Amino acid sequence: MKRTLTPRARADWEWIDLESPSEEELQEVALQYGLHRASVIDSLQPEHLPKFEAIGETAFMIARIYDQKAHLEADTIQELTNKIAIFFSEKYIITIHRNPSDLIQQVKEKYVDTGQVRASADLLIKLIKATFRTYEEPARNLAEELDYYEAKTFLNQRMPPLTKGLYHLKRKATVCRRVLRLSEVILSNLHLKGFQPTEVQDLKDLYVHVETQFDEINDGTNNLINTYLSLSSQRTNDVMRVLTIFSAFFLPLTFIVGIYGMNFAFMPELEQKYGYPAVVAVMLLVTLCIYLWFRRKGWLS
Repeated sequence: MKRTLTPRARADWEWIDLESPSEEELQEVALQYGLHRASVIDSLQPEHLPKFEAIGETAFMIARIYDQKAHLEADTIQELTNKIAIFFSEKYIITIHRNPSDLIQQVKEKYVDTGQVRASADLLIKLIKATFRTYEEPARNLAEELDYYEAKTFLNQRMPPLTKGLYHLKRKATVCRRVLRLSEVILSNLHLKGFQPTEVQDLKDLYVHVETQFDEINDGTNNLINTYLSLSSQRTNDVMRVLTIFSAFFLPLTFIVGIYGMNFAFMPELEQKYGYPAVVAVMLLVTLCIYLWFRRKGWLS
């Protein structure tokens, strides 16, 4: 579907938006504006990563925006983000995307309809800034999720199974950080099209802010995973220590009982009047000795 999003009264530049375009629509726009064939092919590939190309007077770039509708266990670039291809020149901006995008409508209503953008360069800055801002809310959500897992790890008496949740958290943070780092190529090449340093610096500040959030989340998740595995190993060792202590108490007692449980015909102690109390006393004495020895070694603390 092809739409013209700039007001009809504006004649110096225009914004054309193509949502899930047909081959005929794309060819028509490519011929009308002289778009490079290879760039047009790239604009249709849903898995394409962020890039920037300057072809004559036209700049072609691909950005990826965070998909707020992604399912909870999504953890790949294709599942978590959607691609938007942008052709830019002084006379036009053409945006191409397969899926419906709230970002396009929001930029139109907030900046174009209110007259806040007076040139295609202004609109491009707003579009790039809007793509970066789509990662702000996911960063906050992932940070809150990380806090939740930290509380579960350190404050619960029992160790809950958190490995699956931590894995998806780490994957999401890693994917978002990778997309943002690949998007830096767009910022690095904006000066080629004559953008003011102050405008580019404002974008870079936003970019660094969002990327830093995901760096911190990724580092925090790695540290929490290592801590979680260490605590799990420690608790397993504690269980084994308790079982070992119990075994140490019962092993000599089992040995004594095993001896007197044998069905030999000649066992003098069985005929003794105080044989049973004596064996019980020996067992209690052995248990007491083991207890005192363990206590002295500090193994019962």
